[in-house]
Amino acid sequence: MENLELQQIANKVRQGVIISTHAAKSGHPGGSLSAADIFTYLYFEEMNVDPKNPKNPDRDRFVLSKGHTAPGLYSTLAVKGFFPFDDLTTLRHLGSYLQGHPDMKKTPGVDMSTGSLGQGFSAAVGMAVAAGIDKKDYRVYTLLGDGELEEGQVWEAAMFAGFHKLDNLCVIVDNNGLQIDGKVDEVCSPYPIDKKFEAFNFHVIKADAHDFDSLRAAFKEARQTKGMPTVIICASVKGKGISFMENQVGWHGVAPNDEQKEAALNELKKAGEALCQK
Repeated sequence: MENLELQQIANKVRQGVIISTHAAKSGHPGGSLSAADIFTYLYFEEMNVDPKNPKNPDRDRFVLSKGHTAPGLYSTLAVKGFFPFDDLTTLRHLGSYLQGHPDMKKTPGVDMSTGSLGQGFSAAVGMAVAAGIDKKDYRVYTLLGDGELEEGQVWEAAMFAGFHKLDNLCVIVDNNGLQIDGKVDEVCSPYPIDKKFEAFNFHVIKADAHDFDSLRAAFKEARQTKGMPTVIICASVKGKGISFMENQVGWHGVAPNDEQKEAALNELKKAGEALCQK
């Protein structure tokens, strides 16, 4: 898929994040927007998944370890065709299958229920082990926030994955530098992230979360890496795509009001129109 088409899809994904969090009057737009390009590349270029057969035993698996950014995942799944885009307006509503955190028993395309930070990584490790036991060649991907790296369970999972040389596992870190309480390097710094993962026998790749050429090269290198798991540390911008949300920690877990929703969607639609002119 050409970069221009991926950019257009990512723009639609970002619109879905704004629409859904506005409708819910709650949710986490900041980290959903920073990961929108990553979600887009995974589901439209990298992973072997099929909305018409979401339980295919040979499909690649994805675990959203930073489960609070479910609006970004849901929007991507909707654009991919797992469920209607209009259903995004039911986010967090009573009875909706689109709850505040992913639910594998209710939401088409969700491989693991997540939300408690650090635990999704461990689930992904288990899936990667299962692939080896079952002699399957599917790959397992998991997305973590940089603030999530402050969880001890992350490093237990990393130690296990590195020791067992799980080269079918690809960990992605959305390194936007901000978490709910402020800058990650001021709350409880996980830096240097690369050296920590190297110490746990991971192959480390650095990428630009908002550049599809960079993401393409990173995921290609991850696929070619044998004998050890891979982590792709993606430098990103929290709130990416919405000028008044970018790099603002306050947008970690606050939904846009009516005026902010219209401003954000207008900005995205103008960006989308500009892409159509290319």
